[in-house]
Order: sequence, then C-alpha cells, then structure tokens
Amino acid sequence: MADNSQCHNFLTQPLSRRAMLQQSSVGFGSLALAGLLQEQMNNGVLAAESGQAAAAPKSARFPARAKRIIFMFMHGGPSQVDTFDYKPLLQKHDGQPYPGKKPRIVSSATGNLLGSPWKFRQYGESGLHVSDLFPHVGQMADDLCVINSIHGSNSRHGAALLELHTGSDTFVRPSMGSWLMYGLGSENQNLPGFLTICPTLGHGGVNAWSSAFLPAHYQGTPIGAASIKAEEARIHFIENKWVSSKMQRAELDFLGQVNRQHLEKRDTDDALESRIASFELAYRMQNQMPGLQDISQETADTYKMYGIDEEPTKNFGIQCLLAR
Repeated sequence: MADNSQCHNFLTQPLSRRAMLQQSSVGFGSLALAGLLQEQMNNGVLAAESGQAAAAPKSARFPARAKRIIFMFMHGGPSQVDTFDYKPLLQKHDGQPYPGKKPRIVSSATGNLLGSPWKFRQYGESGLHVSDLFPHVGQMADDLCVINSIHGSNSRHGAALLELHTGSDTFVRPSMGSWLMYGLGSENQNLPGFLTICPTLGHGGVNAWSSAFLPAHYQGTPIGAASIKAEEARIHFIENKWVSSKMQRAELDFLGQVNRQHLEKRDTDDALESRIASFELAYRMQNQMPGLQDISQETADTYKMYGIDEEPTKNFGIQCLLAR
C-alpha cells in the first residue's frame, strides 16, 4: 500500500491566507486579488497594522476651514420651540388638539398643543429668531448657522438620542464622530481622534459613540461618564509610576511582536489590529494626556468665562474647557 503520510499531513496542516497567496502567487486570480487588496489599502479601507495609516489626515473634496469639531449634546436641554425654532402657528393654536399625524412611535398619551412661554425676537442681518431665553446668544446671530429642518421619527429618549448620533433609531450604525474620523482622519497621532467627555451610559449608551461596522479604530474614547463630576473625569491608568518608559517600550515591542505573529496566521482581524494600534496610541498618550486633563493651571478669567466659578454652570463649563 502506498505511503499517504505526506498527503495526510498536507490535508491536516492549517493553511493561512498569506501562505495560500504565497503558494498560488503565479496564478492570475492571485494577481488580481493582490491588485484589489493594494487598491483598498491605498484608499485606507484596510487598517495598517500600526493603526497610524487609518487615523492619518485624509484629503477632502473641498478645503476644510475647521481644524477641530466640538459637538455639544446637552442631554435634557430646552426644547427647540423655546430656543431657536419660532413657530407662530403653534402660538396661534395654543391649547387646541393636535390636528396632524402623530409620530410613528408614541410612548405615552399626548395632550393639546402648547405654545412657548418665551417671546421671540429677530437678530442680526440674517433676522435669526432667538427666544428671550437666550438674550446674549442673539447678539451673535450672524455667527451662527441654525438648522431647523432636522426631525426625528421616535419620541422615546433612548431611540431619539441614538437617531441623533447615528441617523438610525433601529439599527446599530456608526456614530457621527466615527464617520468624521473615518472620512477626515486626525492631525494628532498622539491622541485619539474622537473623544467623548462624560457620555451617558443610558439612552443609547455606547452605541452613541460606537464605530459599528467601521473598523474599531474609529470608535470614540470616553473620558469619564455622566454619572460622575466632570472635574473627576479622567482616562484612568494612562500613567504607570512603577515602570519606566524604557521598560514599557520593551514590553510593548514584545507584545506587538506576539500579536503580529498571531495575526499573520489569520485573515484580517480588525479587533486585533485595532488592539495593537490602541497599545501604541496609549503609549504615546502618556506624554500629552495628563496635561490636557489638568485644568488647574487655567487663569481665573478663564474659569469665569466658562462659568466654572459658579456651581450651576461648573460641571458643564469644565466639560467645555476640556473639549477646548
């Protein structure tokens, strides 16, 4: 009987994707595949093993004037009809039953129409309507771009919050910050390109700053949570007082070597690639993040400007200063 041991070993030995491509490199199919993969890598679709290529700044169709984006989501803020969305018909029909079609999802019985108790005035050359709730904001009317056309299909808090951040109240989709990071990248390779300060863990939770089906590298990095005071918000364990920077670098190099050996035996593993990138980013963050989280060196005038010297506005003011 013929010896089939070599054939048996060939069938039972695992064949990695890279080994398969190497062994079949003379085939036209593999050449086409290599071309497609290279094109994807050039476009930034596949994350580089270091993670830096995915986060690098990307060229936009139009020149960008803004260098940074701060999105203030004020959970529990006043209604749009009490701030910038002037509705004269609502005032006219105050107290009457709602005549239109009700939202797709209604969590509780609704009463009659209720007009705003605030008077609206027009400001600036644009004639922007601003309620008397914000008399000082009205003075900056021509520096604002107010969008009143945004609407939602779900009145429940959690679903509405999710829809605002991701565009969907039903399906898990990438958040606004993840899309911006994916499309534009970040100029600072020593800090996360997408940070969220004191995010709420309810009403959509982590899905409000998740990357969903985008590579994990684009998800938000939380600083603190809504359940704690902003002055206590930190990215913990960013510093190691017991291990020198040289030792950390050696440990990170060894860990990266082991992870890449593990990665080479498998198909593209987004989670592992992102973890490698996260370790490298965490090492670089040690030099910059502690200083950015410390606002004790700010002047008294800055504290007053941000409302940090007054208890009602202190918590929100600290978040704004951290964001800056």
